[in-house]
Amino acid sequence: MQPIVPDVFVRAAPDGSWQVELNTDTLPKVLVAQRYYAQVSKTARNDKDKTYLADCLQTATWLVRALDQRARTILKVASEIVRQQDAFFVHGVNHLRPLNLKIVAEAIGMHESTVSRVTANKYMATSRGIFELKYFFTAAIAATDGGEAHSAEAVRHRIKQLIDAEAATDILSDDTLVERLKEVGIDIARRTVAKYREALHIPSSVQRRRDKQAALRA
Repeated sequence: MQPIVPDVFVRAAPDGSWQVELNTDTLPKVLVAQRYYAQVSKTARNDKDKTYLADCLQTATWLVRALDQRARTILKVASEIVRQQDAFFVHGVNHLRPLNLKIVAEAIGMHESTVSRVTANKYMATSRGIFELKYFFTAAIAATDGGEAHSAEAVRHRIKQLIDAEAATDILSDDTLVERLKEVGIDIARRTVAKYREALHIPSSVQRRRDKQAALRA
């Protein structure tokens, strides 16, 4: 498996803000050799050759501008993601906010499809690890007190934390997980807990009890 090469770097700045930079090593490098074009143009024998060379130059120039615009768009989208998810970068995954393409698109004045295309298969290197840009777009789970909603990714992380900390003699059922999450202000249905647990490849409480009891006897 090839290592992931980040497209964007996020670093803490001295003033407490975040510095977002593109990884120039991942950007396509295209240069238009104007001197070579000038030399070749001098050898053009007729209007057809001149038109062909002019079209080539125009296409190459368009490609350079398109790649530059693409790089600027990636940086713009990544910077807005960092702004929206500031609490994540400061405190960790439990503070990941619900976020969708529309919010970012409206904030930077772009179409949702552009944001979706730009974030596909792009990665961000942070002090907390390397994350796909899509990771920061996460659905909302309501708060029990009507306050700010929780992100689905943060809720999945909490479920994993609760299960990782459970004792062999006190295995948490999905119903118990629902109760524990409600205690910290997360309003979630049992079926959603089960879905998130299964997505994390965590067995049911029955299977976990069997596994941990077998481990104790071993």
